[in-house]
Amino acid sequence: MSSTSGTSGTSGVGRVSDGNSATADTRNDADARRETAVEAALARLDLPAKVALLAGADMWSLPADERIGLGRLVMSDGPAGVRGEQWTPDDPSVALPSPTALAATWDLDLVRRAGRLLAQEARRKGAHVVLAPTVNLHRSPRGGRHFECFSEDPLLTGGIGVALVSGVQDGGVATTPKHFVANDSETERYTVDVRVDERTLRELYLAPFETIVRTARPWGLMAAYNAVNGPSMSEHAELNNAVLREEWGFDGVLVSDWTGARDTVRAALGGLDIAMPGPATVYGDHLVRAVRDGLVPETVVDQLARRVLRLAARVGLLAGAPAAVPAEELPAPIDGEALVRELAARSFVLLRNEGDVLPLDPAPASVALIGAAAAEPRIGGGGSAQVFPTRLVSPLEGLRAALGEGTRLVHALGADPRTFLPPAAFPCTAELLGAQGTLGTAALPGGDLRWLGALPGDVPFAQLTAVRLTGTLNTGATGGTGTTDAARTTGRHQLAVRGVGRFRLEADGEVLFDGTLLPEGEDPAAAFLNPPEHRVELELAADREVAVSLTCTMPEAGGFAGFGLVSFTLGHAAPTVSAEELIEQAVAAATAAEVAVVVVGTTEEVESEGVDRAGLRLPGRQDELVARVAAANPRTVVVVNAGAPVLMPWRESVAAVLLGWFPGQQAGEALADVLLGTVEPGGRLPTTWPAEEADCPVWEVTPTDGRLDYPEGLFIGYRAWQRRAGAAPAYWFGAGRGYTRWSYEGLEARLTEGAAGSTDTLAEVCVRVRNTGDRTGREVVQVYLATDGSDRSRPDRQLAGFAVVEAAPGAVATARITVPRRAVQTWDTTAHAWRTAPGVHTVEAGPDAGYRPLTLALVVPQD
Repeated sequence: MSSTSGTSGTSGVGRVSDGNSATADTRNDADARRETAVEAALARLDLPAKVALLAGADMWSLPADERIGLGRLVMSDGPAGVRGEQWTPDDPSVALPSPTALAATWDLDLVRRAGRLLAQEARRKGAHVVLAPTVNLHRSPRGGRHFECFSEDPLLTGGIGVALVSGVQDGGVATTPKHFVANDSETERYTVDVRVDERTLRELYLAPFETIVRTARPWGLMAAYNAVNGPSMSEHAELNNAVLREEWGFDGVLVSDWTGARDTVRAALGGLDIAMPGPATVYGDHLVRAVRDGLVPETVVDQLARRVLRLAARVGLLAGAPAAVPAEELPAPIDGEALVRELAARSFVLLRNEGDVLPLDPAPASVALIGAAAAEPRIGGGGSAQVFPTRLVSPLEGLRAALGEGTRLVHALGADPRTFLPPAAFPCTAELLGAQGTLGTAALPGGDLRWLGALPGDVPFAQLTAVRLTGTLNTGATGGTGTTDAARTTGRHQLAVRGVGRFRLEADGEVLFDGTLLPEGEDPAAAFLNPPEHRVELELAADREVAVSLTCTMPEAGGFAGFGLVSFTLGHAAPTVSAEELIEQAVAAATAAEVAVVVVGTTEEVESEGVDRAGLRLPGRQDELVARVAAANPRTVVVVNAGAPVLMPWRESVAAVLLGWFPGQQAGEALADVLLGTVEPGGRLPTTWPAEEADCPVWEVTPTDGRLDYPEGLFIGYRAWQRRAGAAPAYWFGAGRGYTRWSYEGLEARLTEGAAGSTDTLAEVCVRVRNTGDRTGREVVQVYLATDGSDRSRPDRQLAGFAVVEAAPGAVATARITVPRRAVQTWDTTAHAWRTAPGVHTVEAGPDAGYRPLTLALVVPQD
């Protein structure tokens, strides 16, 4: 089963190569010494001191305790970059591609390197815990946080999750896979009760968490806001204690989502170790009193505190306890920008390439680059996954540099899809105001102000009464979505206030708005995730300097009151031509160019934490833009800048469709690499893309009377599509192509020893593929296991393994894939145990869930 030429690839369920050089004996000795130090520290603490370990001292940290040599432990958001304790442009972070992009690589070793980069960033930022990865499933394409999750498939999600967790913890930094469990949509996420049957919960939604816990041994986990079948996840004793800890052996901490802990007694008894943020939480004095009143046994508090001390020991913050990864064993330094560029290019999914229009080799004499996202791409999704990048390379900048002077590159806006005004582009100064005057100032590059957890200059949040943002609008300069033609800046400018609270907007001393903006819904994070906007218009002549001032008065109370949150935006847009003229300009540019590259995408309003999507159409007039450009130039390439599925009614009328996800800060360089053929697009879809909204198997994400039922059971994603008569998706799960071609030539499979029940491995599968094209390329070989169809409660087939292979033109590569025993098991709701389905199963191999050219029978014995 070895390959005769090319490079073979191996893969198992969540398996990645072990980068830790320590021997098992050394690790066991260090584990024992840590546990000894933990017990010694715990024995020296009285009840209030133990309880103090269980809640945030502030927005991001747990308190230190010098008496036992315990350091301050810092957590940070981190799904696509590590923010640290500050969230300001002057403290930037390396911005990685979105988690959907990481999953689209299907490359476990590459994702592990991404995890090591996150750990490196965490150490640079002084963080010990990264609040990542997000391993909820793509149940519905309407899920607002779709971009932050990996896949619709639990096996792929678990494998990518294991790789990322392993990479981060290679670097001595803890992870918290989240949100445990069934937080698969955003509507009413704080209060919704998800109703899902036991089998579906086990086989789909718990499955990736189980894989990650058993394989990567994460040092933390985050509880979801939502309830599952009644109890809130921060209080769910059955899932947190019985399943997570007793059954799976999880020995790390369980931290609440921020403000997600609501009841002292139920949270403690439900296994919640840490209530964040602080200082106001359900623990603290409330928990001390509950213990003394006999409502919570002190032994329960001991267990919670023990796990927190174990976490501190693992990250090197407890005296006498060796860190899990000694300094001398940390991975070698990583070039963050180079890795982000590689990750993005490997994640890009080529879905159509008629006439081999891509790669653009040799480079054309002229290129029309069209779209708002070509100049201002979305590099990441909104919410906790968002960071300020260390730098940003747009597609316009990346292509301009790569094409050089030999190609005429013209950019046209075409259509602006944003429904909110962009932040003002002129520099601003923020004044922090108190009762006695100015407490401090901070310089900002534009009108976007966001402070979370701490204020500039360590100004105490309790003293802050207002923040005043001031700047000068120069009507002779480019601003917002305007133009560089100064004459055109004469006319109607738009200013906007976006945020929650009391605001006063002035221009040259004239009050334009003085009022209060209120959020929709009860989600406490809405103040900075999806705030409302108020616009005003201002008639201005060219070559004027206008003093603009926006004052935000601090609220007296709120979901994050006391935690150091200030978040609002001063928006601006200069006068511009009409929407129709913008499209006509784009069509003219495309007509005159050899190749037209149109970058379309979603906006912050469409894809963000805190809100689900109303529909899947591209916002604004982008579909019309693509159709009209394609009619003008047959060599039209469309790049989709989105983190989740969008409808593409024009997909059959353009020459090429390239899915670019939210590609991180090196977006333009990675796109240039792929368009010009320096790098092959290596991505494959981690979720199925529909052709029409009406075809989606699961659409509903809105609770009814506080409940969200999962009536579809196991049938989400490709599992559901394969049974839908008369409706096929636009692109199947696993789909994608590179710049070469592959033929599937051979399939072998053998049951492993003990496959009848004594091992987690069912079979070893070898798939031989040949590169039949004229370029060296990469292929993602996928293996599915199909049933005989007699049990209609089971999906017809499920992903059972995958591997990435490479081969030169004409060469053969062999993918060696481990199939887990769980692939032939179902959850028995009577016995509450896993049951193997014996008999004939069909092993299928191919490039995606819709095309599996190789098959063979595999007889599975009875347990």
